[in-house]
This record gives sequence, C-alpha cells and structure tokens, in this order.
Amino acid sequence: MDNNNSTEIQQRLLSSKPEEEEGDLKGRILEESKKIWRVAMPSVISRVASFGTIVVTQGFVGHISSTDLAGYALVQTLSVRFVNGILIGMASATETLCGQAFGAKQNHMMGIYLQRSWFIDLITLTILLPVFIFAKQIFNLLGEEEAIAKSAGYLSLWFIPFIYALIFGLTIQMYLQAQQKNMIIAWLSALQFLIHFLLSWLFVHVLDLGIPGAMGALCVSSWFLVFGEFVYIFGGWCPDTWKGFTLAAFKDLLPVMKLSISSGLMICLELWYYAILVLLAGYVKNAEVAISAFSICLNISCWIIMIILGIMGAACVRVANELGRGDAKAAKFSIKVLMSTSSLIGLVFWIICLVYSKQIGYLFTNEEEVAETVSDLSILLAFTVLLGSIYPVLSGVAVGAGLQTKVALINLICFYVIGLPIGAVLGYVFHLQVQGIWLGLTSGVATQTLALSFMIWRTNWDEEVSKASARLKRWYLKSSDENKPSSDFEST
Repeated sequence: MDNNNSTEIQQRLLSSKPEEEEGDLKGRILEESKKIWRVAMPSVISRVASFGTIVVTQGFVGHISSTDLAGYALVQTLSVRFVNGILIGMASATETLCGQAFGAKQNHMMGIYLQRSWFIDLITLTILLPVFIFAKQIFNLLGEEEAIAKSAGYLSLWFIPFIYALIFGLTIQMYLQAQQKNMIIAWLSALQFLIHFLLSWLFVHVLDLGIPGAMGALCVSSWFLVFGEFVYIFGGWCPDTWKGFTLAAFKDLLPVMKLSISSGLMICLELWYYAILVLLAGYVKNAEVAISAFSICLNISCWIIMIILGIMGAACVRVANELGRGDAKAAKFSIKVLMSTSSLIGLVFWIICLVYSKQIGYLFTNEEEVAETVSDLSILLAFTVLLGSIYPVLSGVAVGAGLQTKVALINLICFYVIGLPIGAVLGYVFHLQVQGIWLGLTSGVATQTLALSFMIWRTNWDEEVSKASARLKRWYLKSSDENKPSSDFEST
C-alpha cells in the first residue's frame, strides 16, 4: 500500500512539473537576464568607451586632413585590426579558462591564467611590431597611393604604445568579467573616454598640435585605463583570484598556447576579412573617398557591435560558468535568452541607421563627397548592423565552450570562400565600386551567422560539460593555502 501511495505521489509530481516550469518561465527569464546584464552592462560601457576613443580620434584626424583620414583608416582597419585580431583572439583563451575555472570554484587558477596570457601576448606583439614600423613600405607594396601610404606610415608609429596597452586591457577585462567584477572596468573606461575627448580637444584645437596631438591623446588615455586596472588588481580587490606573481604561470604554456592560437585564428579570420575589404576599397575609383567612406561605415558598424560584444562577453561568461559547474541545461537556457536580447537590440539600431542615413557621414568629415558615399552605403550598413547583433553572441557562446577551432573553420569558409570573392566580383567586374564590396561583406556575415546558428543548435552540451571538466582537471595547480590536493581536481 505504501508503495502504491509513493508511486502515485511521484506521478503527480512528474505531471505537475511541466506546468510549474511553464508558470515559472517568466521568472527564469528575468533571473537569467539579470545574470546576463550584470556582466554585459559594464562590458558594453567599457567596449563602447574604449572603441569610442578610436572613433573620436578618427573624427579629429578627419577634420585636420582628408589624406590623413585615409591614412588613419588604413592603419586602424588594416595594421591595428591585423595585430588586434591576433591579440583579442589569443586573449579569448583567457576568457574560456577563467570563466570555467570560476564556475568550478578554482578561483586561484584565474590569476595564473591571466599571467600566462600576459606572457604569451607580449611575446606575440613584439614579434608583430614590424607591421607598424614598416607600415609605409607595406602599403607601398600593396599599391596604395604614395601620399596615403606616407601618412599611414607616420600614424602607425603612434599606434605602437596604444596596441601594447591593449594587451593588458583586453586580458584584465576578461579576467574580471569572468568573476563578475567588471564594473570597475566600466567606470575606468567611461573616465578614459572623457579624458581622451578633453585631451584631444586641448591638443588639437587649443594647442594646435595637429596629428601628434590627436594620436598623443589616444596613447595617454589608453594607458590611463591600464594603470587603473593594475591598481584595482594589485591593490587587493581580487583577493580570491589574484595571489601575486608566480612561476606557476610558466607551467603548461604549450596547451594554453594551442588554445590561444585557435582562439586567435577564430578572431583574426573575422577581423582580417574587414581589413581586406578596406584594402580592396583602395583600388576603386577615387580611392581616398572610398577608403574614408568605407572606414567610417565600418567604424559605425563596429561601434554598434561593441554593444553586442558586451553581450558576447556575457555569453562567454554565462556558458563557461555553467559548463564549469556541470549544468548543461542552464547553459542552453542562457543561450536562448542571450540571443533574444541581442536580436532586439540589433533591430533598434537597424531602424536608427535607416532613419539617420544622410547625417551619419558629417559626424566624421567635412568632405561632402565622403559624406554622400557614406549615405549611399547606409542601407547596407543597417543590415550589417542587424546581422552583427547575432553572430558575435554565437561566437561568445563558442568561446565559453572552447569551440574556437570550429568557429575558425566557419569563418574561413564564409568570409574568404564566399564573402570576399563576391565583394571583389561585384565591386570590380560589375562596377558597383564600394557598394559592391560592402555587399560582399554582408553576404559573408549572413552566411557565417547561419553556419554558427546551426553549429550551436547541433552542439551536445552534456559532452561539452565533460570536456570542460577534463580541461580543468588537467591544468589544475594546487593553491598555496591548500593543505592537500583535492581529489576532484588532482592533476593527471
């Protein structure tokens, strides 16, 4: 009799569970949204402000000289994007490892992962310095106009201090947001943007320092952010995850480098795609106008995508944390909420780009021809922004799960086998000029979005939980305050 009662109670509980889950769906979405925005909002502020310094500098340079604007566009979208792609990609390995370590409560390992990323990225950037030192010669070999190449060669030297600051800024942001402490980054980034704008105005308009003033302001403000981050970490605000500098950071460098390289390849293939399209714009008629207009549209798109990249950071953190905890269902539910949120934001900016299409160009230049070309690209820009609200979040999900190699393959096919050839054919064969190149860009992004969506949909998240657990066990190092190694994370 007791067994029958027990069976009946269990059946009632099972039958009522779907109703309870359905009734509580709104609450679950609200709770997940809070977790997402706790990471995303500071990340959005910091990314928009940090990238805003580059856009503000472009605005000041553009009002000094149209030739220097084209030179700045080449360096920023080719040299900086080339190197930055490698650094961001390699730093995303830190995002994967720190997120999963925090979810598994291996807090002390996060500081070790951060130091490893500094060491690997500093060596990588130093090897890549010739890209900036010999920029003029590189652009001459690529067939750019002599005046533009000369300006780009001069401006590229000013970007060297800026790019070194990025190493620390990127990795520290990923380290802090993995433990939901990135609000300090938001405040520092907002202050950095304000300081940068004031310094740019002071150096360019008051002191009349011209290009050195504009670029000097960029270097000073970027290092202000880094020193603020150092004060926060070394000052004792991360006691559980920062235990000081340690030689343990030099252990297991090879597997971390492998993950960093696959991460770097994933991001590079995407960022280089945009850079090559800017290079193609330099070969159309009236190259100076084409490069400037294309770069302006690209920077507008990237600035809006900075907001989505904040959600991408949240996607990485949420997925990595849940995989580290071993909860595949929570990871899948988080992905659904993340995609709904980013798509809604993308729709809003799609409308804004269409409504203010004719005014956008004049924010960056006084040249009417450049502004008109930007206006001609506005519809394509709007749809690129809409697609840009989706694929970065899918990439963030992949980073959180450590699926960078698969994303790299998707990026290679969609961008270089599909998007780039279409852009070249439409731009040169069908004489659509810069509009044709941007159509190629959009087709590559659209194909990538579909491919990433299919990949995430087909992913076995229970299997990803097992992979995350194995990775954390393999790279675990005992903390100095542990009396004995934990049997759960004993090194193999």
